[in-house]
Amino acid sequence: MEGIASFLKVLADPTRLRILHALQGGERCVSDLLAELPCTQANVSKHLALLRTAGIVEFRRQGTQVYYRIADPAVFAICGVVCGAMQRSLDEKRVELKAGKAALAAGARA
Repeated sequence: MEGIASFLKVLADPTRLRILHALQGGERCVSDLLAELPCTQANVSKHLALLRTAGIVEFRRQGTQVYYRIADPAVFAICGVVCGAMQRSLDEKRVELKAGKAALAAGARA
């Protein structure tokens, strides 16, 4: 359970999710990531190190550049499940709000 919690904790950060989103299209160097993210190089490097330690991303060096890629695309399936759950919850709330609005309108007419 501790391992699962640690893995999910790494995913529970908006900047790291933005990094993963940027890497979804393929391998990227750090300077490319910096151009897309509102972060400093030190901040991006810190987040990449956490993602690397968790085994979510891998890297390779080419000269002075470091390129990162997704180690296991299953991470996007995890994100998809979370987004689906959030969508269902929002849909349920939307139905409840619509029913509440209808009940208020019916009460106003009575």
